[in-house]
Amino acid sequence: MRIAVTGGTGFVGTHLTRQLAHEGHEIFILTRSPEKHYNTDQIKYVGWLKEGMEPEKEIQSLDAIVNLAGENLNSGRWTEDMKKRIMNSRIEATNAVLDLIEKLEKKPDVLVNASAVGYYGTSQTETFTEETTTPGDDFLAEVVTEWERRAHKAQQFKVRTVYMRFGVILGEEGALPKMAKPYKLMAGGPVGNGEQWMSWIHIQDIVGLILYSIHNSDIIGPVNATAPNPKRNKDLGKTIANVLNKPHWLPAPSPALKLMLGEMSMLLLQGQYVYPQKAIDHGYEFKYPQLEPALRDILL
Repeated sequence: MRIAVTGGTGFVGTHLTRQLAHEGHEIFILTRSPEKHYNTDQIKYVGWLKEGMEPEKEIQSLDAIVNLAGENLNSGRWTEDMKKRIMNSRIEATNAVLDLIEKLEKKPDVLVNASAVGYYGTSQTETFTEETTTPGDDFLAEVVTEWERRAHKAQQFKVRTVYMRFGVILGEEGALPKMAKPYKLMAGGPVGNGEQWMSWIHIQDIVGLILYSIHNSDIIGPVNATAPNPKRNKDLGKTIANVLNKPHWLPAPSPALKLMLGEMSMLLLQGQYVYPQKAIDHGYEFKYPQLEPALRDILL
């Protein structure tokens, strides 16, 4: 297959590209700086998102597009300027993907667009599946709702569209190293009251779900990219401690985190129990459905 990936040099994109190459696909990485990379027989870096760049002339036809582009939520304190960058980066990238689709001679069969479980808002009591259609009322829910609304426009070109709602991705990059560091320093413990749900997923299952959604034409709309066994923060912390053979004892109090991080503290202090109903209904088999084996694979 001929597959284009935006955000292909990031954490998820690197793992996805590696697997696509392993499977023998032809890959086009859309990037602002193609000159910084070397092409291979399978992977070509194509200029994108800069004035004068015309990726459609280098690609012409595609079977699938995976859009992973967007400002990192952990890039810094959520000032008004940062919140605009978080929102605008996703809208700009998705609009550019739609523009590319419109110009391609052969339209892709599917667009897998990154999204997030932040769509659902936060709760300590509710269970969210893809059947939950009412979004939350916080900043992240607003971002995800607009992100998916833009991606939905791909359907006007008869392109099947999937919104891959990422949970907390566990891998050698991303959130896990930051969560594990206090434990390695013998200072790990619950964050806030520890009761907030963490809907996690191993990086290999993120890649697996993206590929599964590309190859299964009956998957459409939102897909919860989370393992089927979410954990409360305190239990996730205890499992990290157990895997690393370190204590779980020193809490990080909510007031201190709110003072230090501002609104961004919601990433640590609030959560949601998200169940991957659609993935399970369509027969996807998780490589890491349980937390401890996932952590052992990454941390050890």
